[in-house]
Amino acid sequence: MSNPSAIGAVHSLEHFVFTAPDLAEAQRFFGAFGLDARREGSRLRLHTFGHAHAWGSVVEAPGPKRLQFLSFGVYAADEPVFARRIGERSLALEPHPLGDGRGLWLRGPDALPIHLVVADKVTPSLRSVAQPPAAARGLAAAPARSQVRQVRPRRLSHLLLFTADVPGAVAFYRDLLGLKLSDHAGDGIAFLHGAHGSDHHVIALAKSGGGGLHHTSWDVASFDEVGLGAEQMRASGFGQGWGVGRHVLGSNYFHYVRDPWNSYAEYSFDIDFIPAGLEWQAADNAPEDSFYVWGPEVPGDFVHNWEQAPAG
Repeated sequence: MSNPSAIGAVHSLEHFVFTAPDLAEAQRFFGAFGLDARREGSRLRLHTFGHAHAWGSVVEAPGPKRLQFLSFGVYAADEPVFARRIGERSLALEPHPLGDGRGLWLRGPDALPIHLVVADKVTPSLRSVAQPPAAARGLAAAPARSQVRQVRPRRLSHLLLFTADVPGAVAFYRDLLGLKLSDHAGDGIAFLHGAHGSDHHVIALAKSGGGGLHHTSWDVASFDEVGLGAEQMRASGFGQGWGVGRHVLGSNYFHYVRDPWNSYAEYSFDIDFIPAGLEWQAADNAPEDSFYVWGPEVPGDFVHNWEQAPAG
């Protein structure tokens, strides 16, 4: 249901699309990660088990992996507002060839195509609940290793995008799409949430030489599942990454797994939630207070943008 105080604001991160050269490799990675990865011709649709919505797609194409577009869900009553904003700024684009022809298209930061489509809200309106509950008194809480089931994320939480201009990108997502600034650290990184209620961030923006996708982040049911997810990916041959640890901004526990294209998929648990109507007090945080509270040493190339060709 629409939030009257957030007219003209997107309500969901609907889905993402990127291209990669080997769909079988993509299916092996995301299947091991715990997603319901369904191949349809040259496209791999990424579902979470038990949820009808496709949170993203990987499309097979030659060349390096590349983010193609982002899609945001809007309420029908707000579509004319977005159409007017797009027209006033001369940002309209033709529909992307990998889209389905619906909705509005506009040019985003770093020339990234942005898609706005009337759709049901899939970004949550309430904070995710931890499962399972604590063990009853007098009973062991940890499962036997032989009885551990595959970790299966519940939903997409957010994306981190690279951009050449963090403040400019923040202004675009705020003024055109109605997202709100949650926190930032100077001009180096910023986090934005949805005005209709969302996690602490549905997108984050990190400074780089240009656009690109750093990671997709997926909500899991417990801190234990963050660690179990790391273990299942190591067992599947995807042992490179970063974690387990805890972030400062957003507060979530994390483990990042390096994918076949040198970007990451993140297991995330217990991220801060910003309900509709709450005026979150965004802050400019010192670099040492903007990354993580605890965790292992950060890999040296963790924030490298592999979608940008090396200089020279």
